[in-house]
Amino acid sequence: MRALVTGVAGFIGSTLAERLVRDGADVVGIDCFTDYYARAIKERNVAALLSGPRFRLVEAAIQAAPLADLLSDRTHVFHLAAQAGVRKSWGRDFNVYTENNVAATQVLLEACVGLPIEKLVYSSSSSVYGDEVPLPMRENVMPQPLSPYGVTKLAAEQLCVLYWHNFKVPTTSLRYFTVYGPRQRPDMGFHKFLRATLTGQPIPVFGDGEQTRDFTFVADAVEANLLAAARGTPGGVYNIGGGSRVTVNDVLQMIGRVTGRQPVIERLSTQKGDMRHTFADTTRAKADLGFTPRVGLEEGLTAEHRWLMSIL
Repeated sequence: MRALVTGVAGFIGSTLAERLVRDGADVVGIDCFTDYYARAIKERNVAALLSGPRFRLVEAAIQAAPLADLLSDRTHVFHLAAQAGVRKSWGRDFNVYTENNVAATQVLLEACVGLPIEKLVYSSSSSVYGDEVPLPMRENVMPQPLSPYGVTKLAAEQLCVLYWHNFKVPTTSLRYFTVYGPRQRPDMGFHKFLRATLTGQPIPVFGDGEQTRDFTFVADAVEANLLAAARGTPGGVYNIGGGSRVTVNDVLQMIGRVTGRQPVIERLSTQKGDMRHTFADTTRAKADLGFTPRVGLEEGLTAEHRWLMSIL
């Protein structure tokens, strides 16, 4: 495999790129190192990759990258680049999300038209669903996102479908359900909860803590990408969940067990755009891709805790 990975310096992108290289692939990675979080964190994510002969990093926004050259010999594209974060997607930053999530995806898809790409795997999000869909969430319901972030992820997902139907770019989209594990972004819940517990700081919990999430360990998300690259239906969409749906309050108790420390909780008001519940029906992913999550929540939290301890 000769892969192009966008957003390669990020949490999932760098983990995927390492897996690809380890499996013998040649990988070109693109990242524009946005300032959503510290550049030094992203540089640490790709440090090991840069020391190997089968990886090359291109620092550029997708819209400014020499895509014709980069794609000329690639067999697969893994499109993970995006502006992350539900809460920051409101107001003045909205144009950042439309540019990095929608426009960048269109530019990449357009560059793939007419090329012998075997599969383009797009990283979407459970944020496309909203709260007005039955649980567990199935891919055939009408998405009703609650945040501008969710809107942009859904728009990019729809572009993937359009480019398959109109130009035969073989796209497959994966709707991740709350990915966690080593290298998780510092703004994400488990990273914040673990770091706060380890340093004796209060953990901000929005709402009553009874909201639920379906948590997916990063290695399972990476495996889903590889399976989608090999077996995903062109134009198809798949839920990727970890089968570990629990309340935030349950997570806090688990963090106490994993760290051996009692978390300090600070209750805050519910935030606009936050979904009340997520729960993935992964029947389609299991049937088409052979996807089955392997890592349970407490095992995954232990791995993230161990990683966080190594960098503090």
